[in-house]
Amino acid sequence: MQFIEMSGKTLLKIIKDDELTPQQLADAGVAEHSLVRVNRQGDIELRRRTHWDVVGGLIGNFEKRLHEETGLDWA
Repeated sequence: MQFIEMSGKTLLKIIKDDELTPQQLADAGVAEHSLVRVNRQGDIELRRRTHWDVVGGLIGNFEKRLHEETGLDWA
């Protein structure tokens, strides 16, 4: 599976209102310094101490938003 990794701060910049709210992300444990990743299906995963947790998802034209904000490609 391929992902684009980023900080929680970067994720907050690309989230749209119809996806998740900043409060929902905070409730799931995402903070500005968190390490998160998004897969090609749009699943958002949060890095925990021993594993990754799915905490939500992106919809719509998220691939373009990810690339524009991070400058990264799927790896």
